[in-house]
Amino acid sequence: MDQGIIALLSGFGLCLGLILSIGAQNAVVLRQGLRREHVGIVVLVCVVSDAILQAIGVAGVATLVTSHPWLETVARWAGAAFIVGFALLSARRAWRGGGSLEAAPEVADASEPAAGGVAVATRARSGRLATLATILAVTWLNPHAIVETTVVLGSVAATHGDARWWFLAGGIAASTLWFVGFGYGARFLAPLLRTERAWRILDGAIAVVMLVIAVTLVTG
Repeated sequence: MDQGIIALLSGFGLCLGLILSIGAQNAVVLRQGLRREHVGIVVLVCVVSDAILQAIGVAGVATLVTSHPWLETVARWAGAAFIVGFALLSARRAWRGGGSLEAAPEVADASEPAAGGVAVATRARSGRLATLATILAVTWLNPHAIVETTVVLGSVAATHGDARWWFLAGGIAASTLWFVGFGYGARFLAPLLRTERAWRILDGAIAVVMLVIAVTLVTG
């Protein structure tokens, strides 16, 4: 198989596996999706931010590793170790359960009388700004997520050499599809996301995908 296609699929699979882990960022996306409020703002911030962080990882970390060949071996094994650890945590959640999410609070009834057009507009603007501030905070003030996106993805991308830009394309495609689908599809996914069984199946699938990527990483 062409190296570009391999790198593309590797970037897509690894990024999707990492991003599927429900954290603060995904919780905000889910909440706004269920409420159907400011979904576009939230999705846009997540997609653009993730693309920037991935590009920094590939252009910075990956380029550094590529320019120093001995670092490739370190990056390969360090990336594989992280991915295996991530897979084990996912497998543990799949085995023990407890990964379900509670739905966000119901949005207020739109039929309630408003205090006037100006008040409604002010509340809407305030809600938009609050949502924007929240999603920016959970995206850019989360060291763990930033390390995953830049260092881990950048290190793994470096093992693909000149095809690392295909790896980046796959990663950006995965995050874009996830955030758009999760944000706008939350209303349809809500019944499934409330069940523990669904999350156990999802965590099991993530564990398998991560292990496959780790094995292919160390075997070249």
